[in-house]
Amino acid sequence: MANPVQIVSTKILSPLHKQELMKYGIEVIEADFIKTENKPFELKDLNESLIFTSQNAVQSVLKDPNVEKLKSKNVYCVGLKTKTLLTDNGFNVVAYTGYASDLAEIITLIYNQESYTFFSGNLRRDTLPNALKDAGIKFNEIQAYETSLTPHKIKTPADAILFFSPSGIESYLKENTIKKENCFCIGETTAEALHKITKNIIIADQATVENVIEDVINEYK
Repeated sequence: MANPVQIVSTKILSPLHKQELMKYGIEVIEADFIKTENKPFELKDLNESLIFTSQNAVQSVLKDPNVEKLKSKNVYCVGLKTKTLLTDNGFNVVAYTGYASDLAEIITLIYNQESYTFFSGNLRRDTLPNALKDAGIKFNEIQAYETSLTPHKIKTPADAILFFSPSGIESYLKENTIKKENCFCIGETTAEALHKITKNIIIADQATVENVIEDVINEYK
């Protein structure tokens, strides 16, 4: 009997995803390498349209007692799960893309007459704000959540590591090194953070946890 495949997930997976992997004899070591917390903020000085680049920001805004008054505004967002969360809660999503860079392009090319309020987190990339600034588009930013790194030392040798964000990679590297492991990444932005470190990168077709799991199964089944 060959040794089982061992993978490290840098976030706790759902029982369903774990079962899927175990069906194929893949063993999972998991820990949350980042922690996200809602941050108190005020819904004031809002511009005509809203931007969300993560589900975390949406969840934080949904807890605000004055959230109803935001639902008349046009919303632009990154990620299918973010879009679903917004539409399920009665928001009007005009456009969504897989990546912040694509959203920046659509806004600067097509929707450049509007003004925006961007609900962000503390570790957000500069891609979107810089693109809006360069295009002279009026926007402001409200920080709605905070991400902190929670590194763990992984002692078991693994065949693969699953990464879901650039900050997850940063956190992993504080206590661990990447050697020959296959690195499965949820998207391009996450993969970019590994470019100087390893060539063994597999990027999911769509930025969902499901797609990452599928890639792992296809690689090792």
